[in-house]
Amino acid sequence: NKVIDVDGNIYNTVIIGDQRWMTENLRTSRYNDGTPIAKVTDNTWRTLTTGAWCWYNNDSATYEIPYGKLYNFYTIYISRETQKLCPAGWHVPSKEDWMLLAYYLGGPDLAGGKLKESGTAHWESPNTGATDEFGFKALPAGDRGPDGLFYGIGVAAYWWTSTTYEYNLGTDAWYRRIRNSQSEIEVIFYHKTMGQSIRCVMD
Repeated sequence: NKVIDVDGNIYNTVIIGDQRWMTENLRTSRYNDGTPIAKVTDNTWRTLTTGAWCWYNNDSATYEIPYGKLYNFYTIYISRETQKLCPAGWHVPSKEDWMLLAYYLGGPDLAGGKLKESGTAHWESPNTGATDEFGFKALPAGDRGPDGLFYGIGVAAYWWTSTTYEYNLGTDAWYRRIRNSQSEIEVIFYHKTMGQSIRCVMD
């Protein structure tokens, strides 16, 4: 099954357990109602409290394919309840959605390896534990830090959850990280101003 976003990008999908996931990071520049998302390349990125996207190093030719775009957390909700970033019928996975995936794959300590694309075409060596046994094809797309700078290409994958950090709702949110040097999928919280990848899961 494939799914198409509002920009016409086509994504492959895969069933893992009871969930259907995209096998690629999101690339849309618009919400699913057609509203544009701001493209922000300069260092105003650091102070945003509204939705924005960019490419890694602001370089579309190198990074749009295969890594997708990086989004800040503010893209996930248009209103407090309503998500419109993923195609209709899909959503940005919650902390719990990611947890279900991790436990289906044998727990967080092993799940990262089972999700990572194998080999070193995109991941830097050693790409520990990478088997990609379901075709999720996790790629090390890096991120954009709260300082507006770019980090981690080839070394780490970062995906937002839709879940704000309960002890600091205003500024922090939960995300998932997989690194080249481990099989674990980590759950971490940090500033909503970070730019990270988005993987959508079916409603």
